[in-house]
Amino acid sequence: MSNAPNQTDFTPPTNIDLKKYIRTIPNYPHEGILFYDISTLLRNADAWQIASARMAHGIAAWQPDLIAGIESRGFVSASPLATALGCGMIMIRKPGKLPGKTISINYDLEYGQNCIHIQEDAIKPGQRVVIIDDLLATGGTLQAAIKLLRKTGANIIGAAALIELKNLKGREKIDVPLFSAITYNE
Repeated sequence: MSNAPNQTDFTPPTNIDLKKYIRTIPNYPHEGILFYDISTLLRNADAWQIASARMAHGIAAWQPDLIAGIESRGFVSASPLATALGCGMIMIRKPGKLPGKTISINYDLEYGQNCIHIQEDAIKPGQRVVIIDDLLATGGTLQAAIKLLRKTGANIIGAAALIELKNLKGREKIDVPLFSAITYNE
């Protein structure tokens, strides 16, 4: 069980529109994709603090033992969340990035295929895990991460995304509670 602080410790201001700190880049990384660039949010200290507090507030009640960050932008949110909630952090990575024995899963993306890995000994069976990624679009990566972690015996108690693109309906593929700090409907 985690030593997570009470969720009320993370009550962020709700009147700040974090979308104005996120730059959109058309046709990146492929034609027809609108990329939501969080680097502009990250470099604004106040906006990043508010975004992090919203994420912590959204998942604190789940009382995770571990936060699992999906490579690579998911690490950016997962690390401060693990620190704020008093729990450990593990990394879900691309092939060849983790030492030792790993467990992997292949999955489809909206514009190709991918594979993610986790170290075989990263999770003890039954540990309460929340998976974090920067963006939920079609749900393929998050769904794969859930399947991957379940192969280890993890108890996936929730998932969170800094940004959710609701019109792509990725939430419908996710079978655990999901928190999104910022949503776009277009």
